[in-house]
Amino acid sequence: MSYGYTRYLIETTRDAPETLGVQLGQWAIAKNVPVSQVATRLGVSRQTVYNWFIGKHEPSKELEKLIRKYARIKS
Repeated sequence: MSYGYTRYLIETTRDAPETLGVQLGQWAIAKNVPVSQVATRLGVSRQTVYNWFIGKHEPSKELEKLIRKYARIKS
């Protein structure tokens, strides 16, 4: 099932610097995990997650460990 990641989001995520938020976005796109599910799991808004995915903002230090565990992203 596809959750409708737009070509823009896919391309922006692919071309953005390797930050934790962008890595989370690449993971979500590859695993087809919807933004709403990521947001709910991390206790933030969908817009916040989207901004992380495109590299506009970065997750707080408080969320870093939770994100790494959730998406199995290594430090």
